[in-house]
Amino acid sequence: MAHSLIGTVTSDKRDKTITVSIVSRETHPLYRKQYSKTRKYTAHDAKNEAKVGDRVEIAMTRPLSKTKAYTLVKVLEKAHSKVELKEDVNEVELPEKVGADQKAKEMKAAEAEKAAKAEDKKAESAEGEEA
Repeated sequence: MAHSLIGTVTSDKRDKTITVSIVSRETHPLYRKQYSKTRKYTAHDAKNEAKVGDRVEIAMTRPLSKTKAYTLVKVLEKAHSKVELKEDVNEVELPEKVGADQKAKEMKAAEAEKAAKAEDKKAESAEGEEA
């Protein structure tokens, strides 16, 4: 197999094209300090199978366009799925929200009760001092 690279897909917005970022550690020749360098490659994905976050292997091929000279060999590891919330949440009142509101009301009532008891104790102690 020709020149192949392993990296992470950073974009899959274009049809049959993915952008792959490859991070490598390099050492400065004079200062001997290590630093990471990120290179981006555009690769041909004929079946649109790679998604953002996937670890993929790409291989060099003939130029397919101005920027595309690599093709997807295989998807090594799928990305973990993302959870997306729907925008129409305002129409339906969620039970968790109702429970949270009820808990907040109960907490306020308990705090008010504690404050009333504290005032009663202060009043009783003030009466005891006067007598």
